[in-house]
Amino acid sequence: MSEPNDLNLKYDRESLQNKILKHEDNLKFLTSERNRIDEAILDLQVSLGRYHSANVSQTENGNGAFHAEEKTVQQILKKENSAAGVLCWLKSNTLTWASDVVFTKDVVGVVASLARVDSDDLSRMFSEYLGLETMLAIVCKTREGINALEKYEADGTINPASGLHGLGSSIGKKVNGRFVVICTFMLVFVFSPFIGGVVANDPQKKLNLPKPKSPDGDSPAGFIDYAVNMINLDSKNLSYLTADGYGLRETLFYRLFSRLQVYRTRKEMLLARPCITDGALSLDGGMIKKCGVFAFGPRKEAEVKFPVTSGESDGPSNYAQAEDMARKLRWESSKLAADIQREQELLDRAKADFMSQA
Repeated sequence: MSEPNDLNLKYDRESLQNKILKHEDNLKFLTSERNRIDEAILDLQVSLGRYHSANVSQTENGNGAFHAEEKTVQQILKKENSAAGVLCWLKSNTLTWASDVVFTKDVVGVVASLARVDSDDLSRMFSEYLGLETMLAIVCKTREGINALEKYEADGTINPASGLHGLGSSIGKKVNGRFVVICTFMLVFVFSPFIGGVVANDPQKKLNLPKPKSPDGDSPAGFIDYAVNMINLDSKNLSYLTADGYGLRETLFYRLFSRLQVYRTRKEMLLARPCITDGALSLDGGMIKKCGVFAFGPRKEAEVKFPVTSGESDGPSNYAQAEDMARKLRWESSKLAADIQREQELLDRAKADFMSQA
């Protein structure tokens, strides 16, 4: 009577052994693929690093972009009791910043520091449209980063010794008042990112948005572009990808600007009202916040503005292609890391089942 049970047990153990071998082979393959991709990323980073090193002095002394970005950082630092001000101070102090792994890995930056624009007019209008609170918003990658920014006591009050409050206290700075935090992970899974793709061969990865059309089928006079496509991302922010492969333009900036249109003049903007769904701006100060809601009066000088680029590209076409390739490879590497973790869990479970039958 025991022979069938022995045979079943033997079959089960052989089946588990085959599972273990299969998972081990899968792990070897996945690990090998990830190592190959990581080596390719490293080679690209070395090449990009050489280009960057060779052009640092030109960036700082020639095109003015470095100084414009420094000016924006100084504007943020003036808000010294704001979360953004404390964050910028910490990021400039690498030793303090690097001491907190969650912040270092998860915080992308402050909205105002993540993009550049081509003119002072655009800088003023975009900054005024978003408002100071949004310009000073902190951008995180995941919920883990959101949770790390602020901790609470049992009664719901803020724990001043932890999170950004604790880091601020350690350098003699205090975070006062509320602050906005934006999570790119949640922009993908809670709100819809832009899913229409990007313009082919565009080094800035501009969104493939259809031009507005008037009732007669023509684009309205004076239309320049959508605001979301008029910001410039540097190579680091251009290469940023969420776990699902979306960039900052498709997630963060599409959420902030949506299909906000930009026109040359207020007169042309007002004539184009039938074509405007998500608001519009004009270079001479006109503003439609959304359909049917207008902003009147003189434009004001924004306290914190986007830096203005020199108009030069962030690198030659092959540099942009290398950045794009590095971005895709990093995304593939992160996907493989998740597959490796899942395969390891399956292997551990199969080994545990095998040992339980010993």
